[in-house]
Amino acid sequence: MRLMLLLFFLSSINCFYTSSDGIVELTDLNFDSKVLKSDRIWVVEFYAPYCGHCKSLVPEYKKAAKLLKGIASIGSIDGTVQKALPQKYGIKGWPTIKIFGLGDKSKPIDYDGPRTAKGIVDVIQKTIKKTLEERNGGKSKKSEKSSKKSGISGKVVTLTDSNFEKLVLNSKDAWMVEFFAPWCGHCQKLAPEWEKAAKAMAGKVKFGALDATAHQSISRKFGIQGFPTIKFFAPGSTSSDGEDYQGGRTSSELISYSESKLEDVVNSKDPEVVEGTSSDSVQETCQNKQLCIFAFLPSIFDCQAKCRNEKLEILKKVASNFKKRSFGWVWLEAGAQADVEKAFEIGDSGYPVVVAMSPSKLKFTTQIGQFSVDGIKEFLNSVTYGKGRVRDVQPAHLSGNWLKIVETTPWDGKDKELPVIEDIDLSDIDLDSSKSEL
Repeated sequence: MRLMLLLFFLSSINCFYTSSDGIVELTDLNFDSKVLKSDRIWVVEFYAPYCGHCKSLVPEYKKAAKLLKGIASIGSIDGTVQKALPQKYGIKGWPTIKIFGLGDKSKPIDYDGPRTAKGIVDVIQKTIKKTLEERNGGKSKKSEKSSKKSGISGKVVTLTDSNFEKLVLNSKDAWMVEFFAPWCGHCQKLAPEWEKAAKAMAGKVKFGALDATAHQSISRKFGIQGFPTIKFFAPGSTSSDGEDYQGGRTSSELISYSESKLEDVVNSKDPEVVEGTSSDSVQETCQNKQLCIFAFLPSIFDCQAKCRNEKLEILKKVASNFKKRSFGWVWLEAGAQADVEKAFEIGDSGYPVVVAMSPSKLKFTTQIGQFSVDGIKEFLNSVTYGKGRVRDVQPAHLSGNWLKIVETTPWDGKDKELPVIEDIDLSDIDLDSSKSEL
């Protein structure tokens, strides 16, 4: 009994939800019976306990569960504990939400809408409506093509008057946005090509679609007069930005244009060298990158502000040289992230140390050479050519499928000195051992 209680306690430590929230805890063992064999719609969240975005979703997900009670079932899966399901459904980031509808549950729908209760509820309403239409004698070809604009399936995000500014404007991501009308024949013809391009550019450029007949406020703001109208929004775009796309409407032409615009964006600014003070900051910097470059700099007590800034300047110059490459750049203070150093098998040979890691494969290689612009450039060039000793990141020092990083306070840019130890006054202490008692 004690063992069972202990196992129950340990399994529930990382859970975000309880049974009172109306959210079912799903596992590799109960998933088929509860979800796949069910005759209900299921909303399923794949999460990781350390994920900041997952924690932010918790209150909205609980709210969605209450709103959908009796309408759809809500479940959650800890992807760091349940390994088979994330692998089966190709989960690559946290949180990922999938909709298992009333039809073929072997083909769940990716949810790409806003991480809010309203967004989730809206998708369930559309899913139910779509099912009712199909059961009521099917739909016309026109409406069938139009449904591909809904954003319920695939990688195309449904944009509206209410979410456009939040998702697209001032975003860190680049966006391709189509303004369409459901009755527009050219829009219907574009739909499958738009979806193909969205899938091909996933993780690089986001693709969205806005029904201009239903969401007229945003359409008026951008002066939309014909359909389809396609605009490209660079990261950080404002309400006055948005470049008109005048190219062809095949997926290959859309992909080619998106890649060229993304390259322009990347080449226009130097990548940021981020201090690794949290799991979220490091994961956001490294996700979807070919390589993530980690630089372990000496402790501030060993290398004060001027010394550290000189080393950071070296990193920034190297990052600028490689800005056309899909690299993420992170620096950490020696000793601040013990598990990360152990994961990369960094010994006591001295700092700074540079490590190049593949985030998708969790493999790494360590620089052997001088910490200088030329030295690091030579190291990274050799890595891209497949040279150097490649090793697996030590799994004992991972948290799930990511590096185990503790929250630390960012460097304030200032010098730091060791605390001064005051001299001890021994004048009042009797040091005559002959008077001591045992």
